[in-house]
Amino acid sequence: MKPRNKFEKAVLAQSKKLRPITPIQINWAFRNCVEHYAHRLPKGRTTCMDCGHSWVMTEQTEHCTCPECGASLKVCLTYQRKVRQKQYFTTLTTSGEYQVLRMFLLVVGMEKGVNAKSYALEIGQYWWNEQGRKAVVAIPRTLGCYIDTFSFASPFAIRNDNEAYRHISYSPIYPRYKVLPTLRRNGFNGNFHDIVPTKLIPALLSDSRAETLLKAGQYPMLRYYLYHSFNIGEYWASIKICIRNGYTIEDGSMWRDTIDLLRHFGKDTNSPKYVCPADLKVEHDKLVAKRNLQRKHEWTEQQRRKAIEDEKQYLKAKGIFFGLAFTDSLICVKVIESVEEMAEEGRTMHHCVGGYHKRKDSLILSATIDGKRIETIEVSLKTFEVVQCRGVCNENSEYHDRIIALVNKNANLIRQRMKAA
Repeated sequence: MKPRNKFEKAVLAQSKKLRPITPIQINWAFRNCVEHYAHRLPKGRTTCMDCGHSWVMTEQTEHCTCPECGASLKVCLTYQRKVRQKQYFTTLTTSGEYQVLRMFLLVVGMEKGVNAKSYALEIGQYWWNEQGRKAVVAIPRTLGCYIDTFSFASPFAIRNDNEAYRHISYSPIYPRYKVLPTLRRNGFNGNFHDIVPTKLIPALLSDSRAETLLKAGQYPMLRYYLYHSFNIGEYWASIKICIRNGYTIEDGSMWRDTIDLLRHFGKDTNSPKYVCPADLKVEHDKLVAKRNLQRKHEWTEQQRRKAIEDEKQYLKAKGIFFGLAFTDSLICVKVIESVEEMAEEGRTMHHCVGGYHKRKDSLILSATIDGKRIETIEVSLKTFEVVQCRGVCNENSEYHDRIIALVNKNANLIRQRMKAA
């Protein structure tokens, strides 16, 4: 794609000045991004697939160390002679006045008796100027059943950002880096705090609130802010109270719900007494229980009429998803199909999902096993990612990770319903 403006023209010209990846960086990727094997035959003859050294291992173990090169190896009982691995990795550097995240595909070939061979192919680069403006220079993605299929023979050019490039940008990053003075001034010290570079870097360059959260050590809240769509300005005064009092917000989602509930009950959200609870979960659960009791007492005829109107609005907004369900043979996940069912979900699970039917950009699902509620899931209708997944009393069940994986695996079913509508 041709550059559309001066910024993209300048980025494309500067990308041609980048140096090739170094052997040291490739060696780091080889050591840290792929599996390392020792292939063992039934009689004990073992070969290091890294350096080709062979020795006799009398007993089968899960892991071992090569006596020749010192590599830590995973022992596999196999006759296989060749192994081919591929893995993505990234490097962070600067070029001119730009911050650059470079993405590479590491290809490793291993064969018994010889040294492993590896090389790297560059997939693309994310570029940001000092104001956080972004451009992507990369080879194009091709059609295929996999997300990461690329035309390696095509030249580097300005590309539209897409899911494939974002997927690769989450890969391991080379520990030695170069950053813009502006980025370092704004609090970046090399630690991403479990936030992907493509979210953290532009936020620090363009958003003073992200900078404040990072410098104040509010890493969980920063993570929640960058990964979820909400107006942080509505909560900023309370966040500053937390910062002034040295209070770390460990769970952004629960804290935000707590502030909403405090406002509902007319409490002062500028008071450390309310916004900096010693035990956030206990205070949150008290407010949820109080709100649920209030709802129970307010169930008058007028409220019933309003509930009927809410049901109509909920059906209009989310009716296209009704009937959507999927399972992995044990866990069944289905869309909550009424306001009353959502209220019952909140009462049974002892959390605040009962009022979530008004969230326009969220879809609420319930995970059950043999009809018993296990966890409640909120999915963003903008990103199709799990916003939160809560069990009884906001605790994670033993199936928590499995439920999230099941929802992510079937996110396309939600997307298809929206497209069909």
